[in-house]
Amino acid sequence: MRFYKGYDMKNHPVLYEINTRVFLRRFDTNEKRASLRDVPVSYWESLAAKGVNAVWLMGIWKTCPSVIESCCFEEGLRKSYDKSLKSWRREDVIGSPYAIDCYEVNPAIGSTDDILALKKILNGLNISLILDFIPNHFSADSCYIQTNPEIFLECDAATYQQDVHTFFQNPKQPKKYFAHGRDPFFPAWTDTIQINYYSAEARVFMTNQMLGIAELCDGVRCDMAMLVLNNIFQNTWGGILFSHEGSRPEGEFWQDAIAEVKSKYPGFVFIAEAYWDLEWDLQQLGFTYTYDKRLYDRLKSAPVKSINAHLKAEIKYQNKLVRFIENHDEERAVTMFGKEQSFAAAVIMATIPGMRLFHDGQWDGKKIKLPVQLGREPVETKQPSVELFYEFLRTITKDELFHTGEWRLLETIPSSAGNFHYENMLAWEWRLKDEHALVIVNYSVNFAQCRVRFEPPVVSGEFLLRDVFNKDEYYRTADEVQNDGLYVELLPWHTHIFRY
Repeated sequence: MRFYKGYDMKNHPVLYEINTRVFLRRFDTNEKRASLRDVPVSYWESLAAKGVNAVWLMGIWKTCPSVIESCCFEEGLRKSYDKSLKSWRREDVIGSPYAIDCYEVNPAIGSTDDILALKKILNGLNISLILDFIPNHFSADSCYIQTNPEIFLECDAATYQQDVHTFFQNPKQPKKYFAHGRDPFFPAWTDTIQINYYSAEARVFMTNQMLGIAELCDGVRCDMAMLVLNNIFQNTWGGILFSHEGSRPEGEFWQDAIAEVKSKYPGFVFIAEAYWDLEWDLQQLGFTYTYDKRLYDRLKSAPVKSINAHLKAEIKYQNKLVRFIENHDEERAVTMFGKEQSFAAAVIMATIPGMRLFHDGQWDGKKIKLPVQLGREPVETKQPSVELFYEFLRTITKDELFHTGEWRLLETIPSSAGNFHYENMLAWEWRLKDEHALVIVNYSVNFAQCRVRFEPPVVSGEFLLRDVFNKDEYYRTADEVQNDGLYVELLPWHTHIFRY
């Protein structure tokens, strides 16, 4: 039987995402609005105690209030505000944190010194600080339109007039027409301006932005990282690129930029938000981690066999995946999955290799997804059963076994002829010296039975299986486990986590 060792970067770390602008409102007083310096050290200490290894402060950069009125009140956004915050007012709409003016700390959040002070606190608690890097675009009213227009994607007047949603004219450069940032499968983001990755000047400029960010933190989460890949960029913008631009760049931006940053900051972490099965490509270009959206989608609705197949991927690839069941782009886990299924999904993502991403509020059972344009969150009552579940799961998975141990996917087999529900069971094992854990999850709405073969800790005779998740104990024989397999039966969405 082959086992696989983990790797450095705090081995399968826990990343905690915070929507910074909204989060800070919790520390406001009657006298003033809170900034980062007002968050008590005890809060960060509490995250360390819960096993958090990295904090992602989402949305700390300076934005352009000038685009809010024209871009943040269209019908679709207003409906999302109505759904999430029925009492919202116009002043609650503060603009997208992904349409930034520049990489300066938003004064409403704090200062560069505040970020550096927080980094020192977090690092002292063995927590890394992760900040945003938005490679694809800036705000449609960014200061750089005036100072560095050469980095943006331009078009001619005729192209602009044919598609005034995708292209625009900015008063800072009244004789030029620019493209809004976009995902090729969706309409353009009208509050943004597209960076031109066919431009050598743009590549140098954006690399320098990353070098500047690297002075403040331990890593970056790169928004929609695949959009700047040469093939994707060409497929999105080819119609205007070849009308007036030079040839396609020979190398990939990410490979060159990441190498330059790491030459100065060797341990710097790069996390890619990635889709379209481009995760492996981005890992090869230097990303430390890439989103595992495929697992998220399969946990939502796909057959359990497809989840099992996903977990058979090369371990070096899986070690670099970011596992999640909730983040600021997705619905809250208890809303998307329902409470019981969300528990089973959380067990899966927290006990397989890779980075484990948890979203602020997930551990409290929050149900409402907040649009990123809003600066105020609704008041939600915590769900004690959800809090208790996550507290218990964290206590189990903080153990070094789940971070530096060796992981192996196990096969579930029928417990008897005609038993097909075994295919709804998922199983894997962690090993670290003499410590072992066996995780088995019934990821279905049906009662399920199966058998699981694994290496018992003894050659013969009985051994003890402690179910630390359900607080039960079982004695089984080595002969049964090796020959027939451990017999397991589980209610829908239920879990065993055995230590032995």
